[in-house]
Amino acid sequence: MSFAKSIVLIDISAGSVAGAYAHYKKGEMPTLLYTQRLPIELHDGEPHETSMLRTFSTLGNTLIREGAPILMRSTGSGSADAILVSIDTPWQETKIRTESFEQKSDFVFTKKMVSAVLEKTSITPPGKVLADESVIGTVLNGYETREPYGRKVHRASVIILTSLIKQKVSDGIVTVAKSLFHTKNIFSIAGSSLRYQAVRRMFSHERDALILDAMGSLISVALVRKNLLVAVAEVSGVVAGDDDLRIKKIMDEFAELARQYPLPRTIFLLSQERGSSFLEEAFKTPKLGGLWLSDNPPKVVPVLASHITGFVRQITTTPPDLPLLLTAFFYQHGP
Repeated sequence: MSFAKSIVLIDISAGSVAGAYAHYKKGEMPTLLYTQRLPIELHDGEPHETSMLRTFSTLGNTLIREGAPILMRSTGSGSADAILVSIDTPWQETKIRTESFEQKSDFVFTKKMVSAVLEKTSITPPGKVLADESVIGTVLNGYETREPYGRKVHRASVIILTSLIKQKVSDGIVTVAKSLFHTKNIFSIAGSSLRYQAVRRMFSHERDALILDAMGSLISVALVRKNLLVAVAEVSGVVAGDDDLRIKKIMDEFAELARQYPLPRTIFLLSQERGSSFLEEAFKTPKLGGLWLSDNPPKVVPVLASHITGFVRQITTTPPDLPLLLTAFFYQHGP
């Protein structure tokens, strides 16, 4: 990031919509200048997505009315340069795939080669829009490599994380955003993809881990082995408020992953403050039903809003909002 930028951050979940003004300067942590979260109020006979878009519009007007003057006082301008929208279930999905490169003789691995393969193999299902497609891992000659381009190899592979969003919802979000803010730079990404990438960058020293994302109504599990994402699964059939079923479904998903891979001993837990302690206690059970071949329970690392002060600075008086903090951190290293 070569200069100062002001960004509108939007987080859309199944039950609420949140927004923030964030300011970025080269060499400094992102700063959240204003944050607000509004519940989605469902009206009788109104589709869920209509309620969400109506709430988004209300939130946007609140950001402009209350947040823009704060942005003006802090930066000298009340306008934003871009908008980043994180979209959760039930309107998004995340997929991973691996693309391989191999030739008879050694070749130089280039970014152009990867771009060509992405363009050729990317498939967007009807009714969906491709929000983001990120290369999150590269393996050269069998070894994970952080800076792969320009190296001579005989085989290579890339792991690609794709965010898909419902076309109708994406169109509605863009329409509302354009009507509120004077910028055409609108970026969208699936919330689970954003949070995965943010957590992996924050805790890059953990080469093997499970990332349990229990922020929204649909729980997802990501398995990282040797710094590479090897599996992403969604935990379906969870009834809101049924904690016992919630834990059982998570354990079932862990067991399914354990059929293919040895499970790492570190679990990063993304959850609302009120639900974090319950989930932590559940994972302290020795062996967790035999999934870990040890009498010691795995190490659970809660990723809470209060833990991210070293990555994002918030000067607002509202309580820290974990999804917005992760979105602010992601933008600094993302699109």
